[in-house]
Amino acid sequence: MNTRLEQLLASIAPDRTLEELGRRVDAALNTFDAPSQITNWEEFRSCLVRLVSHVESHLLRLPWLRSPDATLDLVWGRCSQALMRIYGSSGEKAAFEMARTGNQGGMLAVSRKLAQVLADQFAENEIAAKVGVYWEGLPPDDRLADAAEYLGRYGHLLPSELTEGSAARIRANFPKVLEEHPRLLRRLRGIGRS
Repeated sequence: MNTRLEQLLASIAPDRTLEELGRRVDAALNTFDAPSQITNWEEFRSCLVRLVSHVESHLLRLPWLRSPDATLDLVWGRCSQALMRIYGSSGEKAAFEMARTGNQGGMLAVSRKLAQVLADQFAENEIAAKVGVYWEGLPPDDRLADAAEYLGRYGHLLPSELTEGSAARIRANFPKVLEEHPRLLRRLRGIGRS
């Protein structure tokens, strides 16, 4: 019988969260028709709004969501924030220059990076929500027991400075540790791959 902790970890495993959303992003990008180069700002903005709506509809599995016309400014706001996260404070301008000139991968690179940031945000939200529901449903004694169970199973994978002594930092920040668990496993799977 699986413990509550095992059930949570299975529900946020990389293949069910990070990798699944990555597959959905790939499907969205493969079915989105964008020009390889865009020289007009309004055309660029419109293309990225359509891309964000298209990607989000794939991430959420809601095909009817692909209607950005009514919410152009709202979708552009999310798009703009993502571009700043990728390219810095002038992200919109940097992305437009790439699309306009074709440099650094051009519009294709901008589209791919934007879609990946959206997938990462969706994964973070999904994982945080599942961890939050799990954590809020635990009585205090069970919280301590589940943290001890986690340390027994995965403590050897964590940095030694976090697990030394009684691993108080892990126990005090256990929900954050759980939110990082899928990324930890993904990084460990990537070790040795070239």
